[in-house]
Amino acid sequence: MKGNGTAGHLSALLTIIIWGTTFISTKILLADFHPVEILFFRFVMGLLALLLVYPRRLKGTSRQQEWTFAAAGLCGICLYYLLENIALTYTMASNVGVIISIAPFFTALLSHLFLKEEKPPASFLIGFAVAMAGIALISFNGSKLELNPAGDLLALLAALIWACYSVLTKKISGYGCHTILTTRRVFCYGILFMLPALFLFDFKLDLVRFSNSLYLFNILFLGLGASALCFVTWNFAVKVLGAVKTSVYIYMVPVITVAASAAVLHEKITVLAAVGTVLTLAGLFLSESKRFWRSKAK
Repeated sequence: MKGNGTAGHLSALLTIIIWGTTFISTKILLADFHPVEILFFRFVMGLLALLLVYPRRLKGTSRQQEWTFAAAGLCGICLYYLLENIALTYTMASNVGVIISIAPFFTALLSHLFLKEEKPPASFLIGFAVAMAGIALISFNGSKLELNPAGDLLALLAALIWACYSVLTKKISGYGCHTILTTRRVFCYGILFMLPALFLFDFKLDLVRFSNSLYLFNILFLGLGASALCFVTWNFAVKVLGAVKTSVYIYMVPVITVAASAAVLHEKITVLAAVGTVLTLAGLFLSESKRFWRSKAK
């Protein structure tokens, strides 16, 4: 049990490290790709990769289970990323970064309501407040706070949608199926729900663009790493640790982003960013505190 818990934490950490660096690849691809094109290409590539890695079929599922897979695909693959991308066109990236980080709070609330998990203890709420303060320092970092109701509400809705995905993933983990098979099924539904958006956002296939080795490398990183690998490792972490304990790792995304910016883009780490990083990590440890939080997964 202890070994599984360690594997769960390592899986969540690996996922967040990769997800925290995806902004670099996305930023490079946005020079010649629409956001919906990047989204579609990365998840189709992720689906094909999972099919090659584990070419077995998911059999014996009930209609209710298929509805759960479909809901997870709609939430975690389609709606979350579309809402996040649309929010970025209306409001500042710093606003989106802070608001999306509220997802663990929503996850705890929904898990308590629908999965009958224990009520989040005081340490979780204190950790949430400390982490949000740190994330705010990292995200705004000298820039002024500018509220935009449309964009900020879309980002808030994206955070809620991700919480729904986490709860659905925890429910799916109880089916006893292989994680790769369930992740692949969720990808299928997510891509299916994504198809109407391709027509709305001027999607172009134009695969010739990938003759540029830089574009090819970055879409491979997003498709094979951030999608195929990370959704499997995230879903595994949720299965082992539970939806709430896994979602807390979302706090680390801005921290990883700051580190990646310094290492890859040679951006300076300001005093505000450094203080924010310390606060965010402190919030993470408080939320994960074993003294107040039962470690067993539901």
